[in-house]
This record gives sequence, structure tokens and C-alpha cells, in this order.
Amino acid sequence: MSDSVHPLPVARDVEALRVTVAGWRRSGLRVGFVPTMGALHDGHLALVAEARRQADRVVASVFVNPTQFAPHEDLGRYPRQEAQDAQLLAGAGCDLLYAPTVEAMYRPDATTTIATGGPANGLEGEFRPQMFGGVALVVCKLFNQVQPDLAVFGEKDWQQLMVVRRMVRDLDLPVRIVGLPTIRDGHGLALSSRNAYLSEAELAVARSLNGVLAEAGNRAAGGRPVAVVEKDAYGALLKAGFERIDYLAIRRADDLAPFPNGIVEGPGRILAAAWLGRTRLIDNMAI
Repeated sequence: MSDSVHPLPVARDVEALRVTVAGWRRSGLRVGFVPTMGALHDGHLALVAEARRQADRVVASVFVNPTQFAPHEDLGRYPRQEAQDAQLLAGAGCDLLYAPTVEAMYRPDATTTIATGGPANGLEGEFRPQMFGGVALVVCKLFNQVQPDLAVFGEKDWQQLMVVRRMVRDLDLPVRIVGLPTIRDGHGLALSSRNAYLSEAELAVARSLNGVLAEAGNRAAGGRPVAVVEKDAYGALLKAGFERIDYLAIRRADDLAPFPNGIVEGPGRILAAAWLGRTRLIDNMAI
């Protein structure tokens, strides 16, 4: 990174954030937003670049959201590296880092929650039942705080993207949601902050995930019964070395409901969550 990159301004609370954004608004500038939990990689920076392409100013948030983690999950060990994240964001063209504390985001006496349904049901919603309520709440709060014209999300978290789209529609939030295709490494592995947990041996196994999904998606697109394709792909992941699989499912792309006739009719998505050691990987592909 060039030494000429200036330090990125940081807002720690809503008041400081809104002072900056209000100044941009007075100048007639469009605001793009990229919400993250930090530990940034090239996938996140691609989101920032897309927001920069579509807006005049870009805000990125770094906030490890406790409401989407269950007590047994990795909230405590989720990687936190704000100084490095700020440098990466500055180099990617971000204009402001919003990094609120937990206390600033959630008042101690707060009682409001958001109940999700539709695309939040099943898949991640089954194995992490607390997740999408927490995601919807924090994203709704961030949208109200930043008040962006558009927000960019990665398609790697496809179900999350569909939940956010539905929330924005249902609550009439004035934010345009932009989905960016998954950024992958040279072996096709979807970039993720949790990839840092993987050993070299686990990484070699992880890089087979996208190939299994791609082959299964092609078979389903060719008219093979969904149940057969899912079963075969499930077995292929176990054979590749994944220790357990939470789900491998082929669903309609927009609402993530099963295809009613058991074959792919219209846009679909194949989605999976699988474990290597203590690391849970997710991925998905279009059908």
C-alpha cells in the first residue's frame, strides 16, 4: 500500500457519523455504505470499490455484532484488527470508518427486536436460529444511522442478502441493496474472515467445496431431481474430507423455498454449510 494514503477518519458514535454524512448531503453527494464485522479481506474491499463506483462517498462499518451470535459460537475469538482494517479501507477508497462500541449500538435498556421469516427460514435459520434476527436488527440500525443511498453486500452470504432485501422491502427503507458476486481465491474458495482459522490440511479440503457445488448445480440445471443431486453432493463433501455438513440444499433463488416439483424450474441457488475442525464454511452458487 502506498505511504501516501491518508489516515481514515473514524466515527465512534451516531452523532459524529451524522455530522460527516450531513455535510456530504448538503453538497448533494450520494452516499454508499458497506457494513462489515472487520477482519477485512479482498472480498470486503471489492464491496467498497463497488460502493465507490456507484456513490460519491463511502462509509464502511466495522462492528462485531453480538446479537447474531449464540453463546456457543465464536464471538469471543472472531478476529478483530481495526487498525489494519482502517488502512485497507483507506487504500480501497473508503471515506469514513464507522466503528461504534457495543454500548453505542445497543443501549442497556433496549428491548426492540426484529422478527424475520420468509427467506430467513431454514438453512442458516435452522442451524443458527438467533442469526437473522440479529442481522436484521443491526442492519436496520446501521441504515438508520448512516442513511445511505445504497448499501453493498456480498453474495457469499446469499441467504443474508435475501433477508436484508426482504427487510428493506417490508419496512420501506429508502436504501438500494446491491449484491456483489462472491470473491474467490485462485482455487475457487470463497474469501471469508474465518478462513484464517484453517490449517494447511483443512485449507486443501476447503478448496474442494466450490467444485462440488458447481458440479451439483450443473446437474440440477440439467433436470436431475433435486433430492438426488443433493444426496450425491452431500456424499461428495464427506468424501472430500469435510467432517460434518449442516446443510446442502437447492432452493429457489429469491425466497429460498424448495422447488415444488422437485426439479429446478427458474432461477435457483445451491447452498451449503460444512465443518472442518472448529471452522464452519458456507458457500453458494447460482443455478
